[in-house]
Amino acid sequence: MDALAAPAGLADASDASASLAGASGALANALDASAVLTDALDTSAVFADAPDAPDSSTGAPSGHAAPALLRPVLTELRLSAFASHRRAAFSFGPVTLLAGASGSGKSQVLGAYEALAALGSGATLEEVFPEPSALVPERAVPDADRRRGFRIGCTVDGPVGPVRLDLAVQAEPELRVVGERLSVGGEVLLSTALRDPGRRSVQAAWLTGGAVGVTRAPLPDDRLGTALLPLRVAGATAGQRRVLAAAEQAVVALRSVFACDPRPDRMRAPVPPGEGRLLGDCANLADVLRRTRHECGTRHALLARAARTGCAGEVAGLDVRAPAGGPVTALLDRGPGLPATELGRLGAGELRFLALALVLLTGPGVLAVEPATELPSARQALTVLADGLDRDLDRRQGDELLRLALMACGRGHVRLVAAVGEECAGAARRIPGVSVVDLTP
Repeated sequence: MDALAAPAGLADASDASASLAGASGALANALDASAVLTDALDTSAVFADAPDAPDSSTGAPSGHAAPALLRPVLTELRLSAFASHRRAAFSFGPVTLLAGASGSGKSQVLGAYEALAALGSGATLEEVFPEPSALVPERAVPDADRRRGFRIGCTVDGPVGPVRLDLAVQAEPELRVVGERLSVGGEVLLSTALRDPGRRSVQAAWLTGGAVGVTRAPLPDDRLGTALLPLRVAGATAGQRRVLAAAEQAVVALRSVFACDPRPDRMRAPVPPGEGRLLGDCANLADVLRRTRHECGTRHALLARAARTGCAGEVAGLDVRAPAGGPVTALLDRGPGLPATELGRLGAGELRFLALALVLLTGPGVLAVEPATELPSARQALTVLADGLDRDLDRRQGDELLRLALMACGRGHVRLVAAVGEECAGAARRIPGVSVVDLTP
């Protein structure tokens, strides 16, 4: 079936069918090989379905486990046309490692995931894509109006079932959304299309049901429409409630993402006391350890136990020095009669290990992330994105991080998607429960 054909679920209402067909037609006209997203290699429909089998760029995940259906989680990322990727689909389990040679696009996969997460949290395209032209496939040729762009999408599994979200973005000459589609089981629940390039809006149509069939309204062309639906749809009909349930499932999964890249050069100096929520670069690690030491005794003890493996020398515990109103300094307790070691004296690998272990063992309560408030934390799963998970780590530290990841992710409230080098990937392939996705240039 054509990716833009009207689904059976909307064909019964003539108005609904006409509306969505019109939106799809406009979208196809705007985005096919002769228009906005002209691609010398791809003249298929704008939202091309993911390939049935992984191509050479996706690889096949090993040890992929079934998602925790009670918690919305992103189980597939589609890069139909994004940077160096074309028609690529990546499946994610609770612990997923991206492996491949330099230049294979591991960082681009994580970047696309992080971008969708930011859009799901309400960020604008300009905030998410500061250099959009760099994300246009190299061999994509502009149309007569010099327009080019990219396409990304994902599948979010959860109580509603698999929810597909696909997005087409014009990158040149100006950044804007030109099409979006939200669907469940082949039924299109939301479809947007650029109808009038002179206006800063897209025409949206979402399922209403009943006598109306479909509601049509303009939406901003600089934001993800799915994230706006809870503010626009009342939920008065069964159709509207299906739309809301799918949109909220997608948004909950996308908002529950923490991109983490510990920077040892920023973690060595004492830090001022704050609210104790870890930043993405982990520069305030000492302040977070101060908080976990007092509020999360069990997890702090687990982190101290992990430090015995990840840090050189004797480690009796993790401590902090925090004079009243003064800067906070984190310390390794070396045991009775021995002076403590300030974290600033540790190696880069030791600092990265401690920060990543803290992220895996704690959760959103002590991370600088804003999960959805519509659901209790027990019904949400935090996904940690880590580019270069094993950077600066030795084999012992890498193995311990994988052990911690399996322990934390096994409970279902945390997931990990990380890019790693070949040594770490080779070790992970032998560990049950870890999915390794090989990217081949």
